[in-house]
Amino acid sequence: MGGQALVLGGGGVAGIAWTTGLLTGLADHGQDLTGADLIIGTSAGSAVAAQVTGGLPLTELFARQAEPAHQTPEIPVDIDFEKFAADFGGALTGATNPAEVRRGVGQLALNAETVSEVDRRAVIEARLPSHDWPERRLVIVAVDAETGEPRRFDRASGVSLVDAVAASCAVPGVWPPVTIDGRRYVDGGVRSAENADYAAGSSRITVVAPLGLDSPLPAEKPLLTVLDELRAAGAEVALITPDEASVAAIGQNPLDPSTRTPAAEAGRAQGAALELGWS
Repeated sequence: MGGQALVLGGGGVAGIAWTTGLLTGLADHGQDLTGADLIIGTSAGSAVAAQVTGGLPLTELFARQAEPAHQTPEIPVDIDFEKFAADFGGALTGATNPAEVRRGVGQLALNAETVSEVDRRAVIEARLPSHDWPERRLVIVAVDAETGEPRRFDRASGVSLVDAVAASCAVPGVWPPVTIDGRRYVDGGVRSAENADYAAGSSRITVVAPLGLDSPLPAEKPLLTVLDELRAAGAEVALITPDEASVAAIGQNPLDPSTRTPAAEAGRAQGAALELGWS
């Protein structure tokens, strides 16, 4: 396939803001990554991927994250992280392979009490500057809640962009699974916070991981292992994770809408100071 790929990982509303800031800061510094031939988005990364291919300039997308007057409505979430971890532990009891893990997490999501799909979809609609798939190759990852099978949505899938992003952003136990063609889908981060292996075949791959190397969701393989495998297959790969200031700005609850302004500003500062390198 060749060409450049941009892989955007999950990280809540803080991750959306930080990634948008990072990409803006890189572009400020003459290193615009948003023209990649292939963009793969998972969870928060799916929202950013849809935004940067939606026709608005990065500076305007940045303002939608950093400036309160331009921020789109979000539903606040107050998470008891100890209970969240305990629920996940219970859901994964007895799982012996990645597919069983994904099905266990999917069942947790199906059983959880959340806001309605309608209310949650309205949030996703407001996030996206365009509700149409771009001409460029955009892949958005979600997971079937019942079977545990991952699904890659794209322009040819026959699924609306809003539904695809909503599915990829459906954090299990927090947001409702998304109904598409009679199936229920949950966050693509249930497979991997980045799903970087789906960029295989690209010659140069940039992976943006707002959660760093310690994703709270289970993954089939550690991210560094996936990146080593991509390099072994001939790709040049760069990984970007939050620096110390960005970690502090993202905070302990990346689903908190109040993190958007500080996370976006920290991401832009990090991007402007970053010299990209692929190896």
